[in-house]
Amino acid sequence: MTELVNLPASPIVGKNLIGGEWQDPASGRRIDVVSPYTAAAIGTVPMSNATDVDRAVAAATKAAAGWRKVPLRERTQVLFRFRDLVLKNLEELSHLAAAECGKTVAEARAGVMKGVEIIEFAASLQNMDDGASLEVSRGVTCELRREPLGVVAGITPFNFPAMVPMWMYPTAITLGNAFILKPSEKVPLTADLSGKLMLEAGFPPGVFSIVHGGREVVEAICDHPGIAAVGFVGSSPIAKSVYARSTATGKRALCLGSAKNHFIVVPDADPDVTVDGVVRSFTGCAGQRCMAASLMIAVGNCDSLIEKIVAHAKTFELGVDMGAIINGEAHARIVKDIETAVGDGAKLVLDGRGAKAPEGYETGHWMNPSILDSASPTMECTTKELFGPVLTIVHVDNIDEAIALQSDSPYGNAYSVFTTRGATAHYVIEHAEAAMVGVNIGVPVPREPFSFGGSKASKFGSHDMTGWGGVDFWSMQKKITTKWAIYPDATWMS
Repeated sequence: MTELVNLPASPIVGKNLIGGEWQDPASGRRIDVVSPYTAAAIGTVPMSNATDVDRAVAAATKAAAGWRKVPLRERTQVLFRFRDLVLKNLEELSHLAAAECGKTVAEARAGVMKGVEIIEFAASLQNMDDGASLEVSRGVTCELRREPLGVVAGITPFNFPAMVPMWMYPTAITLGNAFILKPSEKVPLTADLSGKLMLEAGFPPGVFSIVHGGREVVEAICDHPGIAAVGFVGSSPIAKSVYARSTATGKRALCLGSAKNHFIVVPDADPDVTVDGVVRSFTGCAGQRCMAASLMIAVGNCDSLIEKIVAHAKTFELGVDMGAIINGEAHARIVKDIETAVGDGAKLVLDGRGAKAPEGYETGHWMNPSILDSASPTMECTTKELFGPVLTIVHVDNIDEAIALQSDSPYGNAYSVFTTRGATAHYVIEHAEAAMVGVNIGVPVPREPFSFGGSKASKFGSHDMTGWGGVDFWSMQKKITTKWAIYPDATWMS
């Protein structure tokens, strides 16, 4: 059944959420929110400044003082209500996210549901994260308590308008923090709808805030002395900059960046598992995700598998199997990257540049899957994150050569191997330098409570963004040592 996006019937006016109130920006400036489906405006977003960040921090600071005193079990009850509201409004959230970021509706829905999974993990903390107490010596007890940091912030990208913010704020807020979200100015509308559901769920004013804008807001968040921690997801150059600027002011920072995800395919790989896994990995979200496996390393003779991969990718229907490119600038960049690869000597065995748009969306930014075969390890298409529906194939003679390519990459986000041999899989797992590894999985995203996070130039900072890594990042562990009585056989501690 064909399911195309429902675009908003009338333009949506985005606003900042500060102290439980929807506000216009102090600057009075706005820009259009443009749908990749049509290249037409579907709303406007505030372009805020440091004044708006100050207002949000002041309201969040006031809210955090009271929210941290609310028992964890009571905080999770509000989160349960938010979860129910997200599921009740699943279709509206999914269509709105698809409309502003270009995903298919199914992809957007899956993103919301991944966010729900994280909400459920955060809600479960009332039963799991109970601290610890131990008598470490006669009459001496050590206790561990988890406490909030205060006001924290998240800066999120365009490609997952619902999911990536939910990587952060459900856990951060459940731990007792007040959270300020700065979503991408390309996709602010899903964030505003989420904010409305947070208020409806009953979160106190100021516990969850939204400040829209661009670079000025990001820099104000990094610099603000009232913000204790910053989470960021985006490109590596900006991630590195946000990390350096935030930590320079004494903040915690966890900044996830770019990726060039490798996956090894060996001749014994199961064709049914491999072909669909490879194609859906590099075409999912039109390749605009940090987990897209965009570099296939074919070990030995994999020609028959490559032929099947090309044939399968040709069947994809735009708007149903694959969404649109975020904007014209990104579309032009991907086209240029393909042209550069061909000029460097790669073979364009599937050309997606002449895409036919879905009926009714002819003015949007569309591209079919493209496959570049026989690339060399030093070509730009091999080393650069193209961030589009483009698969590059490099041929090597053995597994060690394949692993060496990944070791040479500056990124360490995800790495997969397609094989039917356990020994091959374990060898790759042992030697992979990426933080997330898959076996016969094209997109090895960990499920809760396992944490999401890369390595090398794909991550700046400690901890991970979700799961127990996120719990540790958004909280402080307070250690208490207590003595009440003197014992006759006292140790050095007592």
